[in-house]
This record gives sequence, structure tokens and C-alpha cells, in this order.
Amino acid sequence: MPRFFIDLHDGTHFIRDREGYDLPDLGAARSQAARIMTRIAQGMADGPTRQDYVLAVREGDGAVLLRMRMSFDSDFSE
Repeated sequence: MPRFFIDLHDGTHFIRDREGYDLPDLGAARSQAARIMTRIAQGMADGPTRQDYVLAVREGDGAVLLRMRMSFDSDFSE
């Protein structure tokens, strides 16, 4: 089973996945990446008003297979 690594950059910090995920194919890796982005979005309710994320799925040799981008923009006034 192939191993996929999912790295995350939030515009300031880069988190390199050093463990990876054993997943059957790129479709499963895309689903795992989407779950990660969903968890990040769920945790942003009390966060900054603007935050951008880029997630990259790569192979062990470093080749990037796909990227996902998410921007969270909150305009809240009482």
C-alpha cells in the first residue's frame, strides 16, 4: 500500500508530515486531506478573521501529487 504525506502551511508555519498515511490510492489520500481541512475549519470559530491554508499531498520522494487551498474569512460585528 502506498504511503502519502500530507503537509500543511498556514501562511506563517509549515508543518511537514514525517509519518505519512498508508492509503490505497490518491483518491483515499484526497479524502484524508479533505477530512484534515474540515477539522481545521471546524476549529476556527473563535480564531482570526482571516486565515489561509495550503495542504499538499506528496509521495515519499517529495513529489507533490495534489494541493488543496482553504481561506477562512470572518466578518463579525455585534
